[in-house]
Amino acid sequence: MSRRVTIAYLVGLGLLLLAPMFIYPILVMKVLCFALFACAFNLLLGYTGLLSFGHAVFLGTAAYVTGHALKVWQLPTLLGLLAGTIAAAALGWAIGSLAIRRQGIYFAMVTLALAQMVFFFFLQAPFTGGEDGLQGVPRGSLFGLDLAEDINLYYLVVAIFAGAFWLIQRTIHSPFGQILKAIRENEPRAISLGYDVAKYKLLAFVLSAGLAGLAGATKTLVFKFATLTDAHWHTSGEVVLMTLLGGMGTVFGPVVGATVIVTLQNELADKVGSLVTVIMGAIFVICVLAFRRGIVGESLALYKRMIGQKP
Repeated sequence: MSRRVTIAYLVGLGLLLLAPMFIYPILVMKVLCFALFACAFNLLLGYTGLLSFGHAVFLGTAAYVTGHALKVWQLPTLLGLLAGTIAAAALGWAIGSLAIRRQGIYFAMVTLALAQMVFFFFLQAPFTGGEDGLQGVPRGSLFGLDLAEDINLYYLVVAIFAGAFWLIQRTIHSPFGQILKAIRENEPRAISLGYDVAKYKLLAFVLSAGLAGLAGATKTLVFKFATLTDAHWHTSGEVVLMTLLGGMGTVFGPVVGATVIVTLQNELADKVGSLVTVIMGAIFVICVLAFRRGIVGESLALYKRMIGQKP
């Protein structure tokens, strides 16, 4: 990571460590779960140029597998999280192997279609609880700490998010990440340079799916249940909105976007009810028309104009 990103990362981590003193821990944990989900999606869209309309299926798959592993198989907490993450990555490999054969809107539609197939499997499968969901998932313990205590779980969630965010940034700034950017900017040129574009796309897809799965597994641990909403196409739309609102292809954009959307939903749900969906739609339209770079992207562009650099 660059020096500025590293400083911002450390400052943000410090604020997260102090946040439970001022903010309800469950809300912050929810924000961190969706921020990780958005960062994973941004790795695919913002840095590889692949738009997946079914990314929530990986969030939901990991949520169900982790919930089942902890409740039925009674695995230790870390093994339950690992099981969910691996399941999401494996599903990402299966879906990605088919989807990367197409480009553009066709890629997006293939991911949506396959995700809906998995969604209806979850609806009918007995281990998911159907429309009732998988309830009563135990949090377990870690290193002798009872994770049933919100504050203990909070610092585990912070550690998971910090580690995953660091991994994403290392990936972006690695040679592998530079090839992903080359594919996004000019795929035919990347092919002419001898890169196996299909292989790099699939690796990016699997990594993104695995990290999205880690977000879903963590979310199940936080709320102690998994439902069909986790794998619904509406959740896929929300992560697109989070990424665009914060700033696609920026380091902290997805984190900012997730924070704004989750906070708005939390604050407005009791006040306006179902109108939250309308408000989210209006935000999406405004973002696309007026703030195409997103909050972080527009802020960076403004900063560069102020110091005389080209945005």
